[in-house]
Amino acid sequence: MSGHKLLRTINFDMSDAHVFEKAAEPDEWAISGAFEFADLDKSAIAGKLRQAFANGFLGLTSFGRSTFAVVAQAQSSDYDEAEYRLAQHFVTRYGAPDIEAALPAARGELFFITDLVQDAPINTVFTVRRVLDADGAIKEEFRTIRPPTDKPLHARVWKVEPDET
Repeated sequence: MSGHKLLRTINFDMSDAHVFEKAAEPDEWAISGAFEFADLDKSAIAGKLRQAFANGFLGLTSFGRSTFAVVAQAQSSDYDEAEYRLAQHFVTRYGAPDIEAALPAARGELFFITDLVQDAPINTVFTVRRVLDADGAIKEEFRTIRPPTDKPLHARVWKVEPDET
């Protein structure tokens, strides 16, 4: 595939490290990751797991969660690596028989994100809100924070600074 827009994790502060069991590192390629909650007992979703369910994107390097993700341009090699990492995750974490069997599901997850962000400008920040509907199905709502209009779209508009503490 040629270049695509994908999501990258972004941390404005250290709060993700406190609210999620495992926080994603900044600049990981990211997907929704709602599939992780599909087979869970919904009544058992509490605490940090509840926070991940409610509003966490899934980073594709650490497989940790991030509250925010930003639209970024991905090269074909980035897309292919993200696809492979996710397929490998399906094998090691969810018991897919092999990479080839897991690739269609990984492609589907990445296609969902590329479709979601295709019309969003680079550096648009996304958040996700997940809830259970009356039938217990997972519903997702995505919101965006547009980048400032006085910056060129190719310029980085966010900078992560470590806390002083």
